[in-house]
Amino acid sequence: MDHQILISDLENIISEQIFIKIENWNLYLGDAGLARNLAIECIRNINKGPLEAAKISLNAINVKVGDGDESIPLFSLVTHSQINELEEILQNLLDN
Repeated sequence: MDHQILISDLENIISEQIFIKIENWNLYLGDAGLARNLAIECIRNINKGPLEAAKISLNAINVKVGDGDESIPLFSLVTHSQINELEEILQNLLDN
């Protein structure tokens, strides 16, 4: 399978299904401009299994806050259910 197509497909799925949770507000990663980076990290780590790939990848991406002087790992901004959702997405990717 072509990795470019795979990354784009995964990016589209992540864009629409995974979000950052701030208070009662959900910001989808496609709107935040983070979906492609997460897709690339997930592909890079997929050999570690879906759950580990999800956790490692979310921790590898830092989200700039404010003026960009500080950043927070994406892992800290998603809920446990979103981590499980990402795991399921990656499992489906492996199954196909």
